[in-house]
Amino acid sequence: MGSNQSWVTEFILVGFQLRAEMEVLLFWIFSLFYIFSLLANGMILGLICLDSRLHTPMYFFLSHLAIIDISYASNNVPKMLANLVNQKRAISFVSCIMQTFLYLGFAATECLILVAMSYDRFVAICHPLQYTVIMSWRLCLVLAATSWSCGFILALVHAILLLRLPFCGPREVNHLFCEILSVLKLACADTWINQLVILAACMFVLVGPLSLMLISYMCILWAILKIQSGEGRRKAFSTCSSHLCVVGLFFGIAMVVYMVPDSKQREEQEKILSLFHSLFNPMLNPLIYSLRNAQVKASLYRALKKRSM
Repeated sequence: MGSNQSWVTEFILVGFQLRAEMEVLLFWIFSLFYIFSLLANGMILGLICLDSRLHTPMYFFLSHLAIIDISYASNNVPKMLANLVNQKRAISFVSCIMQTFLYLGFAATECLILVAMSYDRFVAICHPLQYTVIMSWRLCLVLAATSWSCGFILALVHAILLLRLPFCGPREVNHLFCEILSVLKLACADTWINQLVILAACMFVLVGPLSLMLISYMCILWAILKIQSGEGRRKAFSTCSSHLCVVGLFFGIAMVVYMVPDSKQREEQEKILSLFHSLFNPMLNPLIYSLRNAQVKASLYRALKKRSM
């Protein structure tokens, strides 16, 4: 590196680059989505905490998913909203790295929590008589703690490898937030180690967990088909289909963004996909679980009834 190079102290988040009127419209639309996401996930979290009938392993993991979704959206969306009405769009180097770290940490943790949820459904349907013994609170706490620990340790590795790179310009991140692949493109050094670790991480938190979940749901499907009662089959399938919707949305988008070869044409598409991850997915999760789950709807009804009395 030459001594006359000036090192980057802040980045510019390029965003969508639309007309001012369109960006103001998007600001209000995304703000409503963000507020709804916070309220919906907060409602799910509140119901699970307050209703003793929901103090079961399935809802324990669902409460962790709600916490992750609130945190995940709050890490990226407020800055993105501010950039839609602010032409400067600058973010400091430290804030950018922190945003990347939290984004990766929450994303990896959500992958692993979804695996824990699929294991819970596997035990509930394939081994119903041993469910309370297998899915003890001790095991639930271990699975949750392992998911959070592995997710943030992995994110810390990415952040450390990112900090060792020199950034001497350009400083425009062609994304809505400090997404790791977009930030790596601005480094003034070879990033092959970072790329290798990202690929390894994808195998660990995307391909591996997805494979385990597919095996679990093949066993679940086989068990459901053997249920004699049509009502029993319908109830079991309804419970699992909610989880499958969340898994399909989350893992499908993540694998397209991080495992499909990059190209110039895909940059704008990746912004939209990342927006779906950061804004729409946290909003859809509580809708999927609440609208398709009789126990959550019953709990909400009891809470509203108690409030009106």
